[in-house]
Amino acid sequence: MKVTINVDCTPEEARTFMGLPDVTAAQKAVVDEWQRQALEAMSAMDPQSLFRAWVPGGMGGSMSGASGGSDAWDQFQKAFWAAMPDADKKSGK
Repeated sequence: MKVTINVDCTPEEARTFMGLPDVTAAQKAVVDEWQRQALEAMSAMDPQSLFRAWVPGGMGGSMSGASGGSDAWDQFQKAFWAAMPDADKKSGK
């Protein structure tokens, strides 16, 4: 025998019926804190430091005026272009 019962109620009504606690205030507090931390972290970031984190050795050379990461940047560019030896032939140039 198979019996199916459909109950039409809101999540709040179901929670109350099952005796579960209302954690809406705690959930809101946690989400608000996460949002505050995320906004604080984003406002502290500047594009130059992000780029330095993404590119080994930093920006380097002509882009920032610093010479600290120029060797690493040059090596990156050379490796990139070495991986595409026929790029200009395929484009029809």
